[in-house]
Amino acid sequence: MNGNRVRLPQLLWHDDDELEIEFPSSWDVTVCRMNGSDRPGITDEKIREAFANPIGTAPIRELARGKKNVAILFDDMTRPTRVAEIVPYVLEELKAAGVEDGGIRFIAAVGAHGAHDRLDFIRKLGEPVVGRYPIYNHNPYENCVYIGETSRGTPVSINSDFMSCDFKIGIGSILPHHLMGFSGGGKIIMPGIASIDTIAHNHGAFIANAFTRGEDPGIGAGRLEDNLLRLDLAEAAKMAGLDVKIDAVINARARTTDLFIGDPAGAHLQGARLAREVYATKPVENPDIAVMNTYCRASEAVLVLPFLPHFFKDSAGDLVIICNVPEGQVPHYLVRSFGKACGGRVWFAPTVMPRNVENFHFLSPCQDITAADWLAPADSITWTRTWPEVLERLTARHGDKARVAVVPDATMQYFV
Repeated sequence: MNGNRVRLPQLLWHDDDELEIEFPSSWDVTVCRMNGSDRPGITDEKIREAFANPIGTAPIRELARGKKNVAILFDDMTRPTRVAEIVPYVLEELKAAGVEDGGIRFIAAVGAHGAHDRLDFIRKLGEPVVGRYPIYNHNPYENCVYIGETSRGTPVSINSDFMSCDFKIGIGSILPHHLMGFSGGGKIIMPGIASIDTIAHNHGAFIANAFTRGEDPGIGAGRLEDNLLRLDLAEAAKMAGLDVKIDAVINARARTTDLFIGDPAGAHLQGARLAREVYATKPVENPDIAVMNTYCRASEAVLVLPFLPHFFKDSAGDLVIICNVPEGQVPHYLVRSFGKACGGRVWFAPTVMPRNVENFHFLSPCQDITAADWLAPADSITWTRTWPEVLERLTARHGDKARVAVVPDATMQYFV
């Protein structure tokens, strides 16, 4: 921040650039940075140390010895994991175990998100991997095999190609999640490569059933040890035979700072405890204006909304979401619309503004008004393409005095 100018990260999977926004000099502007914003990127030495000393398991090169068919799951483009920087170390481990290239396949754990194309795979995995190994999209509507119920009653059906392999690895990242506390861990299995029925149960019925029983499911960003959804996902991952999980913790520019490798449940729990410190952010309560930038998960701008009560607690204010994502919002087959009056099985059309939001500005150079289908009624949002357009409207309303909270990435920070 320079005076009342703030630089915000943009375009993770494109130019990985910054947007500079400016406010009147008389305004009171606070930038709400997360604790680990400037943590240094991980070194080659630290990566090798993490692979050599996994948490709760032997190294991959030992576990994979004698295996013939290896599935490597990776999280999709809605997640910031720089998988291409991790994969070479995985392949090195598999080579040391004697696994042939022909026995390795990659599966995009897209869950109920839209399928990826070759350009997505190149961004995520790197062109050498795309040209050398088969890479498949998970299809939640086809080719899933039922493997049983978790102890909490979740019916689990999983990608059949994955289940046919005799060694299974997952690569993802740990980020705050409004339901399971933190993403990562078993989430690469459920919903990552689960059937649409399993995903629907996981995203809806599981939580509803817990409340019906009078049980606190422990959900919410930052909640970890007592989070029943996390425990259910971990159990599903064990049922599916996930051997090793690799989870990254990142800084504010989506650079990997730490890797947690090993037993999917144990490594995730250890990584999430660090993540709880790294991503924690102090909010500004009751600002006149909250500017929420999206970067790591810009294609899921809806992730901003659960955190608004930390800002607009007692009074209404103006919300600005900055969402620079050329590909637009992710097609989510479960929770988004697929017509004027139809959508996924848990979709519902938003009919009111988010609580305590008086004016809603959505700034995107790449206009995508369909994004309103999971944000607010489209006609209640002011759609803009440039920051000067937004600032003109804000100054017309607030004059020469305003308290402003700016969040550099409201899709990866959580508020305490």
